[in-house]
Formats: sequence, structure tokens, C-alpha cells
Amino acid sequence: MATSDFTDNLPPEFADRVSGATLKEGRATLVLDAAGLGEEQRAALERDITQRLTARDDVEEVRVVMTAERSAPLLIAVGSGKGGVGKSTLTANLAIALARRGTKVGLVDADIYGPSQQVIFGTADAKPEARENKLVPVESRFDIPMLSMGHLVQPGRAIAWRGPMVGNALSQMIDAHWGDREVILIDLPPGTGDVQLTMLQKYKPAGAVLISTPQDLALIDAARAGQLFEAAGVPVIGLVENMAGYACPHCGEVSDPFGAGGVEAAAERLELPFLGRIPLDLAIRQGSDAGDPPAAGDTELAAPFNAIADRLAEWISARS
Repeated sequence: MATSDFTDNLPPEFADRVSGATLKEGRATLVLDAAGLGEEQRAALERDITQRLTARDDVEEVRVVMTAERSAPLLIAVGSGKGGVGKSTLTANLAIALARRGTKVGLVDADIYGPSQQVIFGTADAKPEARENKLVPVESRFDIPMLSMGHLVQPGRAIAWRGPMVGNALSQMIDAHWGDREVILIDLPPGTGDVQLTMLQKYKPAGAVLISTPQDLALIDAARAGQLFEAAGVPVIGLVENMAGYACPHCGEVSDPFGAGGVEAAAERLELPFLGRIPLDLAIRQGSDAGDPPAAGDTELAAPFNAIADRLAEWISARS
């Protein structure tokens, strides 16, 4: 009997998931795409289909095979060797720039002790729900689901956790219900501590983007972070230079308080791609604090983030 003869009468939410079906000698076998369904949903789906098909006179036995054809999202880490170099700002704006290009992107703020993405995305008052023992990411106005420790603890409360608790928090955020997300950007804390080690051991990223300011001390720390990723077999997608040039708002003269070109030179020396540079501009900080990151608009300040996102999108496309 043809497949359509005994599956056409299934409700659309069932039939749309059928990728293969046979009926032979009273045995009906269906292959279903169970991507995005939890354990309870899969069990309920199997029970319902079994009841519907066994009600037929020509079906004596039903076998349902569940597959998850949708691939897991690419995990891309954004890291730095030290704090204060603009890593969270870069992560947020890259996520927005990718989303505006049509990439289904999610974001995890893994900076356990100093979360900030909930401020940048304007979701500080949101609290994630739990479904089937997993967190459901918070939706932002940029169509980017996200999770941050800032959603899980009281605002302003100090987090004094040891390694195992930090690792558990990271696991809850990465193992959440990300649905159809293609890419998850992970905003790492600075350095090479417990979060980085847990991530590399349990959730090896597909690649890492490193950001640094141009001065030598920041570059030394960034090189250490790069060495950690390379030792774990995680490719460094490229380096980003932040706070590269400051234009005086009064006279327009450009100065370089943190130096210039140091990250690009380091990328060349380390034989790593240089993804681009971001200027030192008060409006970037103000936009982030106000929940209005530059990449969300079409201003001149969005241009460097868009250029870096283009390079990252090319890498993601080649990887996919």
C-alpha cells in the first residue's frame, strides 16, 4: 500500500513530521522528525499516532521511529584575555548583526560573575521559565533568545560560587530549549578559568573569536586565551581590535590612547585572520547601557560590527 494511503488522514502537526512510512502485512512503520520536541512531547506524539493507526482494520502493529534531523546549533565562543576590552559589547552587536542577515542566532552570557547582556538587550527584568527540566531562553526585541546569569539572580547580588556551581550554571544555559537556532554565541568571562575549562570539556565550541585592545599587556593575555582554545582543538576564527582610535567630538581629531594596529600585527604574527577594528566612541557605550546597541541601526557606528559579522557569517557558512 502506498505511504499516502494511511498517513493522509493524520493531523498536519503529525503528517508534517513524517519523513518515511510503510505498511506491510499489517505492520505500519513511520519515521518521524522529532527535532525540537522534549521527551514528554515525543512520548505523547508516539501514543497518539499509535492509537490513530491501530484503529484501522488493516493495521495490527505500529512502529514509530523518532529522529532528530535538525542539527545542533554551532557554538561560537567570544573571549578575551582580560576584562574591560569590550567583549560583551562585541558579542551583543555580532548577534544582532547576524540576526539582521537572517541567521537564527541565540546568545549565552557565560560571564557568571559579571553578567551584562541582560542590560545590553534590555531584558534585565525578565525571568526564564523551565520546561521539562530545561530553561526556556528569554526573548529579546531583536528576535534573539538569550540566557544570562543576570536573569537568574537578583540584580546587584554578588555571586560567590566555586567551580562546580559555575559549571552547573553554564550547563543549564547551554542545554536550554534553543529550538531552531543555528548559532549560539557564548559571551565568556575574561581569562582562562572554570567557565572556559567546563565549556571546552563538555561543550566544545566550533570556533572562537578573540577581542583585545591594542596595548601590549592586553595582547599578551589575549594570546594566552588563544593558546587555550588551540590546545583544546578549537579553531580561532579571528582577532578583533577594540578601542582603536578616538575621534574628539569637538575638533574631530583622531588620537590613539591605547595605541593602534597592535591586534592586527599580532594576528599576522600568529597567522590568524584579522576580523576588523572598532573605534573608541562614547556612543557605543551609551547605546549598550541604554539597551540600544549600534548594530541594531544603520548608523556609522554599526559599520565596523557589520563588517566583522560579514567575516563571521562567511566562516559559519563554510563550516555549515
